[in-house]
Amino acid sequence: MKTNTKGFKLTYLSTCLVSLFSSHVMAAEQNQLSKSVKDDAIEKVTVVASRQAYQGNFSPLETPQSELKIDLEALENAGAVSLDQALDLSASVARQNNFGGLWNSFSLRGFVGDENLPSNYLVNGFNAGRGFGGSRDLSGIESVEVLKGPRAALFGRGEPGGTVNLVTKRPTFDTAGEIKLSVGSFDTYRADVDYTTALNDDVAIRLVGFYEDAESFRDTIETTKQGFSPSIVWNINNNSQLIYELEYSDQEVPFDRGVLAIDGELGLIPESRFLGEPGDGPIEADVLGHQLEYIHDFDDNWSILFGANYRDTSMEGFATETGFGGVIDGEVNRFRRYRDFDAKYQVFRTELSGNLELGGFEHRLIMGVDADKFENDQVILRVRGDQYINVFNPVYGAYELPTPTSNTDRVEIQESVGVFIQDQISLTDKLDIRIGARFDDYEQRLNNRLANTNTNTNTKQTESRVSPQFGVVYEASDYVSVYGAYGENFRPLSGADANGDGFEPNQSTSAEVGVKFTLNDGALFGTVAVFKVEQDNMLVVDDATAFTFAAIGEAQSKGIEIDLTGELTDTLEVWASYAYVDATIENSFFDANFGYTVEAGASLLNVPEQQLSLQLVQSTVLYGKAIKFGGGLLHVGKRNGFFGTDFELPSYTTARAFVNYDVTDAIGITAEVNNLFDETYYTNSFADAWVQPGTPRNVKFSASYKF
Repeated sequence: MKTNTKGFKLTYLSTCLVSLFSSHVMAAEQNQLSKSVKDDAIEKVTVVASRQAYQGNFSPLETPQSELKIDLEALENAGAVSLDQALDLSASVARQNNFGGLWNSFSLRGFVGDENLPSNYLVNGFNAGRGFGGSRDLSGIESVEVLKGPRAALFGRGEPGGTVNLVTKRPTFDTAGEIKLSVGSFDTYRADVDYTTALNDDVAIRLVGFYEDAESFRDTIETTKQGFSPSIVWNINNNSQLIYELEYSDQEVPFDRGVLAIDGELGLIPESRFLGEPGDGPIEADVLGHQLEYIHDFDDNWSILFGANYRDTSMEGFATETGFGGVIDGEVNRFRRYRDFDAKYQVFRTELSGNLELGGFEHRLIMGVDADKFENDQVILRVRGDQYINVFNPVYGAYELPTPTSNTDRVEIQESVGVFIQDQISLTDKLDIRIGARFDDYEQRLNNRLANTNTNTNTKQTESRVSPQFGVVYEASDYVSVYGAYGENFRPLSGADANGDGFEPNQSTSAEVGVKFTLNDGALFGTVAVFKVEQDNMLVVDDATAFTFAAIGEAQSKGIEIDLTGELTDTLEVWASYAYVDATIENSFFDANFGYTVEAGASLLNVPEQQLSLQLVQSTVLYGKAIKFGGGLLHVGKRNGFFGTDFELPSYTTARAFVNYDVTDAIGITAEVNNLFDETYYTNSFADAWVQPGTPRNVKFSASYKF
């Protein structure tokens, strides 16, 4: 049915992007002709000053918590174009059930958020991950920050194991641009564009966008994704700055639950086998978001930040999914669902930060107030029946797709107002303590429109919580510091119990101690941390028929993390991240979802005890032009693949190699091979019927043009 459109797709993408920015390219080339050509292949631009909310101005050695910043160079060296690929660089992060490929779900230090929502993450300090806009692409992202441990004392409600913050690409006042075209295995085509320039002495813009059309190693699966992220900065005067960013994306992704195990054994059907129904078509996921920040410096010490964010996301489409009855005579039962999800997230914040001398000590303060509102509107239609497919010889479209009927129809609104303060006090030149606390006033309203066709059923609950934190850091030298930290965290839970009442928030406490160090005159940075996190009020299913939940689960996670990043020599870079995580359930409970009792001591789902991410990159010169090449590996240990059973996902190790060469000062080419040894592996599961296989060996070639 498909024609040979590979060349047409690539030509079409090239023509669109070149036409869109042709005038800017020509202007930039003319400017470059008048400049002397430098032999340094690294592009340097002036970055607009910006401040990450809630974090303050602290060097890594004086921060009493473990953090891992994945910068743009590390992302490019790893070939990461999605958030999942970026987070693979942190061994503290493990992939979780990704909802058929429609959202990002991950655990940090063993703990994941609400399984009925994507994992939350921040964008420039704004909550952004809980909507339904599809998996996050890294177009427009400058760096990914993995902020480990609870951050509720400043950030507010969040995930117990830590916080992921995405830092966006913002305008610079130097004209620079790049067009990148890629082609890869499984008919994958992608185009990226990034252009920034000054409109005048005070205003600069940045235009970032991407388009991707890809088939897959999975039978019948084809996806289309596109996004656009323009931004503008206005330096109002020497002390004030206004920044606006827009986020738009549209994705069409077929719902894909992956493969299944037969009698507990994986690999009896090929990793390519799709067990859904192609006739359902793709799920469409859309995002339209706005961010606005105003920053004003009163003087060299004090500044204030005002911010606002609004993000509207939606997800709609049909999906046929395998059931949990197992394979009988080569066939498995399926059911069909229609989903129409809409979510709106809005955040307002004001933050004052600065330094002062008080009581003979230096105080570095962050204080402020914020308010957010999350509206989650879900409609689900569902139909069961005699819908079977042969897992060894599937025949798609064998029967007329049944029409689903009402299953879920509700809207939930969560609102919160918080006040926070953090003070890092320098007791001596080497010893700092950090004290912080946050007060949250939280309200949850649930309107179950399906409960009664004549009248709506509404529930409401309110909570007030104080989240404290304490830390101490001692700089033993200019190159080594030791620290300890304690914090508490809470996260509201979506939905209602069997009585229609809301849940008590998920509550966690965390303690960690660690050592931070620099080597090679600061070119190499490392952290070793030991941690323990305890969590209460985890959601578990208590009625499989009504699919109601109860907040009765308890768990703990403990382990050690080692991160080492930077330059071993002037030309050799290393990225190494290792984690040992022991994450277990602390109390036995009956999971009516599958009819099993989960015993105390059972491992949490999809959390490996051992995980390692390693990457080495060598830079040199070939025929007078810069070249770099490298490789890496990702090792993920065996994991619990199905609560209440002994089903496990096997451990795996994948390898990657790449080479990047600057043909000219403006043109670069890259070749990469992923899963170099064609390892068969599985990234995550929800149960033995829903297991996501990893991508077989694949190659990608890219060409970029900088102007």
